[in-house]
Parts: sequence; C-alpha cells; structure tokens
Amino acid sequence: MSTARELPWPGDWWPLGATGDDSGTNFALWAQGAEAVELCLFDEAGRETRVSMGDVTHHVWHGYLPGVAAGTRYGYRVHGPWDPWRGARWNPAKLLLDPYARAVTGDYVLHDAVFGHLHGGDDVTRDERDSAPYVPKAVVVHDTFDWSGDRRPRTPWADTVIYELHVRGFTLRHPGIPEPLRGTFAGLAHPAAIDHLRDLGVTAVELMPVHHFISEEHLLHRGLSNYWGYNSVAYFAPHAAYAASGSHGHQVREFKQMVRALHNAGLEVILDVVYNHTAEADEYGPTLNFRGIDNAAYFRLRDGRRYADYTGCGNTLNALQPHVLQLITDSLRYWVSEMGVDGFRFDLASALARSLHDVDELSAFLSVIQQDPALSRVKLIAEPWDVGEGGYQVGEFPPLWTEWNDKYRDTVRDFWRGATNGVNDLAYRLSGSSDLYANDGRRPYASINFVTAHDGFTLGDLVSYNGKHNEANGEDNRDGSDDNRSWNCGVEGETGETSVLALRNRQTRNFLTTLLLSVGVPMLLAGDEMGRTQGGNNNAYCQDNEISWVDWSPGADRRRLLEFTRNLLDLRRRHPAFRQRLFFEGRPARPGGRKDVGWFGPDGSELSHRHWFDPGLRTLGMFLGGDAVRHRGEHGEPIVDDSFLLVLHAGHETTEFQLPGRPWGETYELVLDTAADNAPPDRPAVCYAGSAPVRLAGRSAVLLRALP
Repeated sequence: MSTARELPWPGDWWPLGATGDDSGTNFALWAQGAEAVELCLFDEAGRETRVSMGDVTHHVWHGYLPGVAAGTRYGYRVHGPWDPWRGARWNPAKLLLDPYARAVTGDYVLHDAVFGHLHGGDDVTRDERDSAPYVPKAVVVHDTFDWSGDRRPRTPWADTVIYELHVRGFTLRHPGIPEPLRGTFAGLAHPAAIDHLRDLGVTAVELMPVHHFISEEHLLHRGLSNYWGYNSVAYFAPHAAYAASGSHGHQVREFKQMVRALHNAGLEVILDVVYNHTAEADEYGPTLNFRGIDNAAYFRLRDGRRYADYTGCGNTLNALQPHVLQLITDSLRYWVSEMGVDGFRFDLASALARSLHDVDELSAFLSVIQQDPALSRVKLIAEPWDVGEGGYQVGEFPPLWTEWNDKYRDTVRDFWRGATNGVNDLAYRLSGSSDLYANDGRRPYASINFVTAHDGFTLGDLVSYNGKHNEANGEDNRDGSDDNRSWNCGVEGETGETSVLALRNRQTRNFLTTLLLSVGVPMLLAGDEMGRTQGGNNNAYCQDNEISWVDWSPGADRRRLLEFTRNLLDLRRRHPAFRQRLFFEGRPARPGGRKDVGWFGPDGSELSHRHWFDPGLRTLGMFLGGDAVRHRGEHGEPIVDDSFLLVLHAGHETTEFQLPGRPWGETYELVLDTAADNAPPDRPAVCYAGSAPVRLAGRSAVLLRALP
C-alpha cells in the first residue's frame, strides 16, 4: 500500500460514481458527515493505493485521477466519528463499495473483520482490522454501447403477459443453451431461451433481482447461499455471477446485449428491484458501503443504534432522505436510459412509501416517480405491502402503478381447493378486481394476477402438497408461509397413483385456465407451464440447486401441459374479450345488445343476491360479451370480438350447467375442457344449443364460444 496522497485534480462533484473519459476517471462520493475520504485503487495483484480526496462540494467528495482506465478496481475508506448509539459508524478500516458502482467484482467472504465492530455486552467497539481482503470491489466502467436499431416493444398494459424468471435458474439446465452460457445473461439472450418465451406467448420477462447482491451470514455459516437475490449491495451494477464474459465491467455490456436480444424478439424486460433494504442487515451486520458512508442518513434508525425494520431483513433504506431518494431514482433512470429496461417491480414497495411511520400515497418516493418524465412512462409494479404495521396496501397505490394482487391468488386458490367461500370474491377477481382499483381512476390492468410466484409453492407443488417441506433450508421447517391454500389431491408429494396424477393434471389446467382468461395482467412463474416442482419447498430462497432450477427434461405430461398453456395464451392474444381495457358496467354497450358481462349459476339463470352470498356455491359462469369490448383499433374504430362463456366448477362431483339462451347465445361451441387433454386441431367442434345442459366433470373448467 502506498502512502496517502491527494488527487492531483479536483474534478467535479457531479455525476456521482466513477465517470471516465479517454484520459482518466472522475470520482464523486456523497458522504455528508465524513471527516475525510480516501479513494482506494487495487492492481491485479491486489495491492492497494490510497489517494486522499481533498475537495468537497455539497457534501460530495470528488476528484479526477488521470490514467485510471476501465476495469480498474476501487473502493473507499471514509473517516469520521464512532458513536453507534448516535448512529455514527465511520470506520476507515473498512473498505466500502461505491453506491454508484456500475460493476462489482470479487466475493464477499465471511470474516469478522467485515462487520466493523467488536461485541461486548452493550458495548460496541470499533474493529480496526482491515476488511479489504474479504469484500467485493467496485469496477470502473467506460462502456459505450450502440443501441441503434433497438426498439422497445412498449406493449400496452392490457396486452401484457408477464413471465417471472430467475436468470440462473431458467437457463442453467436448458439443453439448447451452450454450457458456458448457462446461468448467465448471455444464456437468457440465446435463441434457445428466447424461442421458448416467444413460442409460449408471453410479452415480458420479470427478472428476479439482478442488482449485485451477496449472501447473508447465517446462510454462509450453513454452507448455503442467497439464490433469489433479495439482498442488494449495488443498485447500478448487474450481478457479476450472472455474466459469462467476466466481472471486470464486461457484465454491463452483456446485460445490454441480453436486453437488445429480448427486445428484438418483442419481449419487454422488467426488473425486480430491492430498494427497501440493503445487504448490511441489522446493527450486527456487515459494513459494506452505506453503513460506513453515512449510517444515519442511509437508514431509518429507531434510537440511533438500532434500525427501524419494516422489511424483515434488519434495516430499511431511508427514502425520506433527499440524497437516498436521489440514489434510488438515479438508479432507476440509469437502468431505463443506459441499460434499456422497460419497467420495474418494487419489492416491499410499502416500505418506500412510508412518510415517518405510515404508508402515505403522497410520500416523497411516490411523488418523485409520478412527476419524472422517464420513470412515469415505464411499467411500474408494486408489491403493495411490507412487514410493518399498516403495511398491507393492496388497492391503495396511486394511478400509474399496477400491483401484485395477492387477493387474486388467495381467492383462486381457495376456490379450486374447495373452500366454502362462495363465488362473490371470485367474480371480482375474474373481472379485474374493480373493488380494488376502480375508485381511483385505474384500469383492470392495475391488477397483476398470479396464482404462484417465486415466493411460495410452484403450480406443480400447489396441487401436490398440503404443507411446506423446507427441511433443506436448515431451519427445521420453521421458515416459509403456513398459509398455502393448497390441496394435494389426496396424497402428499410424489405418487404413482394414476387417479391422483390425473386429478393433479386437471387442477393444474384449471389454475392456468382461470389465470390466463381472467381480466387483468397475468403473471406466470417460470416452469409452471411444464409442471416444475420444488419438492414442496415454499421458501427456496437459499436453494441454488435442482430444487430451484427449471427442469427442461422431456416427458409426455410436461409436453401436453406446455402445449395447453401455449394454446391458452394464443387464445388470450387473439381475443380482446379477455383483455378488457375498462371495467365492466353490467349493461349493454349499445341499445339492444347483450350486457358486457353476465354471471350465471348452474341452472342457467343470472345470479341473484342470494346466490352471491351462498357459501356452498361451487359453480360459476362468466359470460363475456364480445360486442361490448371497449377496445379501439389502429384508426380509433371500435373492436368487436366473439362472445365467450367461461364456466368454473370446483365441486368434486359431476354436474350439469344449463347454458343461457337468448339474448346470450343461440348456439355454443366448446373451445376447451380441462377434464380432457388437448384436442388436436382437426378434431370436430362440439356444439350445444342455447338452453341445453353441458356436463361438467368434477373440478373442471370449460370455455364455450357463443355463436350468433
């Protein structure tokens, strides 16, 4: 290590981070309460050179260093007082990542020196051991990328179908992807991966966290790792382990190439982002960057030393602080403008929208997003809850925002497992959840409908397990939700019983039919279209192995389910009746026409008030009037579609459903029946006269087209 010296040129306080040109690099770090800042440069052998940053403007320490080229590794040491009881945790022995680092290299190695303090009862003594050998380093990136020819798909919300995937888990076992590219951004950009997505019929991929993240201490002690990635440490840097091209800045270009390839296939890229907390955890967690730069500014503190925890992860990022809010919005704009992404899903979004303690629709975070000319134009998805008091906010986010609708998930799961909840809530969920979104100017596509997601059972496990089986996580099966609303169809887990397997396959088709034909934006979990299982693990966040990876092995049942899902998505794409842009009104769109929506019981009559609140009702028909579809064509002309009757029957016994006659339909053509495997395209259509009965197998769904 060389002796400290000052940067030769003062440079500029903006932009923050490391910004290069042909001659060198400008470094700028916001550290409001610091007494001194050292820029630390590392050569290929790991030798460190410290350079004092002597210029400060608006609490930004800055300087320009000639000769520093792309690929240079660096970090900071920030000097200041040590008083944990007042939130001051400056410790120059700890090497800190630049919060604006565009790339990160090196692993986080579990070592006491990283934690920055020594424990002794209530005493917290500063640890003077050097953490540099055990922490990742920032990388200087001078990347110019030619985006010419790239066209963002800009798929309208009503036409969007989201596919939630894990970059590593989706690509790691795909036989069509070359082995060196598996598990990487380049693997997701490979034609074999893109062909699957395009042939399936989805319009957007929602990538589980790709901001650079590390694994928690308790996982490393157990020989596990954080697989999901909800433990961010660098909000501008693509996760280095997902780069086939290396981690010295190459990951930036590889990510951009992936985005361009997906765009060329007509697929939007949505990032799952974790701005609610950081990887530094609670007051006993590691010191990696934010804590050592300005602990009291970056985090919400309760009493100086302890953190306010609305996330269940030990800390909550302080989005009320102007420079922290700037960090978040600068990061978002960077991923849109420089990295080409099309939208974001905000993990535990309620934590970001808290003003003081309560979730506030007028919070600084939501207000800034609302007025931003770039961010207000991309897709915005809230996970509308956190773990704090009052954090559950489904239906409460403002216009521009869509929401993960867990009420949809719970209602649909309850219906198909046979819970005695009736059909009142189900009708709301099938028709776009107007009870949640209609009163504040939002549209049906504010509801992101899902039955499964990364957190919880896969669809295959939802129909195969009554309880969670998380023993592999090493927490004695205490982790993960106990409220799964699942049904194993009579046998827990794997079985060879033909009747049980047939029922599970039918239930899987029921869930997919319900999800993909509901009004709103459907979200599929990667692998559900092929019956993926996690062996009953409903919290596989630490399972970077076959438990979590998508299984691409062939099989007759898997092929049939994949084809069934493709057919459903093609049906949705071709018929705007399933992609309503406005809420139903329950009346004809034009004089003499049919209602835009009708709700029917098994006897063929429209549901009365008594039926809506009958807890024993297990059968519901939803008629979608195609002549009332409120879509417009390219030149503003109204779009008229076919009319459909979707019938869902959750009872275990075979029953008959009386088809509604005039004015609803003279004749009905059977489009699909989940009690049967896929019919080949050349199979003759089955037709029923209006007012005739249709026989429904136990636990099945049918879709019929109403013919004039």
